[in-house]
Amino acid sequence: MTAHPRRRPSALRRARTLPPWSLLAAAVVTGGLAGGAYGALTPPVYTATAYVVAVPTEKSDPASALGFAQAYGRVATQLAVLGDAETAAGVPARTLQRQVTTATSPDAPLVSITATAPRAALAADMANAVSRSLTEHALSTRKTTNVELQQFARAVEPTDPSSPSPVLTSLVGASAGGLLGGLVLLVRPRRERETPDAPTAVPAPAARDDVFHGAL
Repeated sequence: MTAHPRRRPSALRRARTLPPWSLLAAAVVTGGLAGGAYGALTPPVYTATAYVVAVPTEKSDPASALGFAQAYGRVATQLAVLGDAETAAGVPARTLQRQVTTATSPDAPLVSITATAPRAALAADMANAVSRSLTEHALSTRKTTNVELQQFARAVEPTDPSSPSPVLTSLVGASAGGLLGGLVLLVRPRRERETPDAPTAVPAPAARDDVFHGAL
């Protein structure tokens, strides 16, 4: 008994007959829905920043203040400083170490202290607590460094979250889906060519008259 070839599933046949743009549209829609769901389900994140400035005393100069500002920016997230800030911030020092970052400028003796938190008020409290603790730490060593830190700007409660909105994540997801769908469309024709090569047609033998005239 001759075995009949397996029939392809009807869904696969229908998919192969769809126009190419339908696959691209489906990828864009799927990516947009996934991105929107991610943005809607992810908790918002708020960011607040406080600033302190290094000021030289009468026994120092601006260059020394700039150098100590760089140093204070590096030690601001150490447990020695954060341990004094955890009470005012209302969170453990380990949390402050994970969610507080600092940055300094090579041209100005300014230190920025940025905190992120799921609530706007908490983010501002964390940034202000660390900046105050750092200022007090610098005050205790002023006689040695001849530089003190002063508050330049307090952190205020942010009005909007810094995390991406569902609209933005939807656009990113749709773009990624469109890119992936386009790549699939580019690959699909190559796969369709991966079929067994058809037998090469052999030309029919030439007639005797043609051979005779060719010889002449």
